[in-house]
Amino acid sequence: MAAYRQILYHIIFRTKGSKKSINKEHSVDLYKYIWGIIKNKQCILFRINGMEDHIHILSDLHPSVALADYIKDIKVSSSIWIKKSGLFPDFDGWAIKYCALTYSYKERDTIINYIKNQQEHHKQESFQEEIKRFFVEQGIDLDERWFWEDG
Repeated sequence: MAAYRQILYHIIFRTKGSKKSINKEHSVDLYKYIWGIIKNKQCILFRINGMEDHIHILSDLHPSVALADYIKDIKVSSSIWIKKSGLFPDFDGWAIKYCALTYSYKERDTIINYIKNQQEHHKQESFQEEIKRFFVEQGIDLDERWFWEDG
C-alpha cells in the first residue's frame, strides 16, 4: 500500500556541553555520513549544515520511521563514526536533547536557504539566540536548561 506524506522536519541538535568540536575542515565528511544514515532510513535529506557546536538538518520523514528513533540513530551512528574517524579530536558526543520543528513544503526553500547560510547567519546571532527565536516563532516554551543539560 502506498503512503502519501508530507512530513518535513527541521532538526537541530548540539554537541555535548555545546563544545565547539565539529571543525569546519571535516564537517562536509560528517554531513555526507549523516546523509547516508538518512538515505538508509528511506528519508530524504533536503539540506544539512551547521556550526562547530550544532547541526541543522531539513529532511522528510518516512512514515515507517519514528522521529525519536530517527534522531537517535543519526546521533548514535554519527557519534561512533566521528570517534573512529579521528577527524574531530575534541568531540565528546551529542547532547541528548534536540529540537524538531515541522514545516510545510511551501516553506521548504526558505528553510533550505536558512540552513545553507549558517556560517553567515551566525556572525549576527548566537546559537542560543537562534533557538530562542525558533521557539518563540513556533509558540514553544523554552526551558533554558536545554542549552546546558546533557542528560
